Amino acid sequence: MVFERESHGMPSTIVHVAIGGIVAVALLGPAFDRRSVLVVLAAAALPDVDTVIGFWVHGGHRAVLHNLVLPAVALGALTLDRRRPASWLRRRYGDRGVRVAFVALAAFVFGGVLPDLAVNGVNAFYPLHDRFYTVNGELLLSNQRGLVQTFVDLSPDGGTVGGTTADTHYSTGVDPTAGAEPSNVERVFPVVTSGFRLLVVVLSGFLLAARFRERQR
Repeated sequence: MVFERESHGMPSTIVHVAIGGIVAVALLGPAFDRRSVLVVLAAAALPDVDTVIGFWVHGGHRAVLHNLVLPAVALGALTLDRRRPASWLRRRYGDRGVRVAFVALAAFVFGGVLPDLAVNGVNAFYPLHDRFYTVNGELLLSNQRGLVQTFVDLSPDGGTVGGTTADTHYSTGVDPTAGAEPSNVERVFPVVTSGFRLLVVVLSGFLLAARFRERQR
């Protein structure tokens, strides 16, 4: 039996890219220009490539690139390279390239992986540990219940732990259902599915435009 998860509530690639744009504005600093921004935006969109990889790797969508192991390895490699007296990245691209690489990695995590971790889940520790996790809930202060949080719930009926690549399929416009689909299957490609996400997209566009305009002065 395959557990199907709908795509309608998932952040779209546009939303991932928008968050990447906010990361670029916040962190690129003097390296901010069109080319650097494109690299950061591409990094934020990169995890969604595993939608296609899922055709060849069973259960690969939300696993192969939607995990925290890959960026952890990349962070270790970048850190080791930066500390070397003869840094390959610095020698080839200068201090600017080092900064862009770290910012792109931040966009990959905060723009590409974590939004999906909060909506329908990702295989966070794949391939070391094959299990889908969702971190979604609320944190509130009540005069009767005190401090209440529901983000972390590892009980058997909790919402933080899901299936594995063997029994989980995320519905997308590219691959609506597990296995073969009928010719008339509906293919849904989310663009912006909530007012808050629309705000994120508009805010990102505004900040990028404002920053580019500032550079032209």
